[in-house]
Amino acid sequence: MQVIPNQAMGYDRAITVFSPDGRILQVEYAKKAIDSGSLIMGITCKDGVVLAADTHRFDPLIVPESLSKVSEVNKNIIATPAGYIGDARVLLKKSRIKAQEHKMSYGEELSGEALVKFISDICQSFTQYGGIRPFGVSFLVGDVGEDGPRLYMTEPAGIYFQYKAKAIGSNSMEANKLLEKGWKSNLSITEGADLAKNVFKKVLGKEFQENRLQFMVTTSEGIKTMSSKK
Repeated sequence: MQVIPNQAMGYDRAITVFSPDGRILQVEYAKKAIDSGSLIMGITCKDGVVLAADTHRFDPLIVPESLSKVSEVNKNIIATPAGYIGDARVLLKKSRIKAQEHKMSYGEELSGEALVKFISDICQSFTQYGGIRPFGVSFLVGDVGEDGPRLYMTEPAGIYFQYKAKAIGSNSMEANKLLEKGWKSNLSITEGADLAKNVFKKVLGKEFQENRLQFMVTTSEGIKTMSSKK
C-alpha cells in the first residue's frame, strides 16, 4: 500500500508514536533546539566544578545583570541550561523545591546525581503522553560530594551522563574537541575557568566578548561566582 504524505508526516506530529525505524522524532527535534542554543560548558577540577555560559545578548539595551544562565540549586549544586530557557526555568524551580524537601526530610543536602535523576524522570514522563511536548532543554549540573567533584548532563529523552568536561549548545562539537585536548585531572579551579574562557574565545571568534560570559563554581567550601575578566 502506498503511503500518502500526511501519513508519512504523522510520525513527527505525536510524541506517543514511534517512527518505523524506532525513533521518537519529537525528542530528536528537542535536541536540535538545544544544539541551536547559546554555548555552555562544565569542567571538573581537582577541587570543584566550573560551569560557564554564554549569555548571547542580542539587544544592547538589556541590563546585563538581568540575564542569569548559571544558577545555584542548593548549597552544593549548580546548574546551567542550553535550549529553551523558559523550559529550564520550570525545571529549575522544581529542582529547588526537590532539594528543599530532601533537606527537610533527611537533614542533608540533595546530591547532584539524585537531582539529575529527578530532572530526567520528569523529562522522560514528557515523552509518553499525548497533548504535551518534550522539554527543549539540557542541563549541565555540577556538585561536590563525598565522592568529590561531579559533572552531569541531562537530555530531553530522560537520560543522563556523567562527564569530566562537557559543552552543549551551538558549536558544541568544536568546543568538546578543544576540551578533550585541554582537560587534565589535576586542573585547579582557576585553570579550569581559564580553559573554559579559552574555548569560548576560540569557538566564538570575532563575537567573543568577556562580558557575555558567566562563571560559577562549586567546591567543598561552597558556591561562588567568578569574574570572566580575572
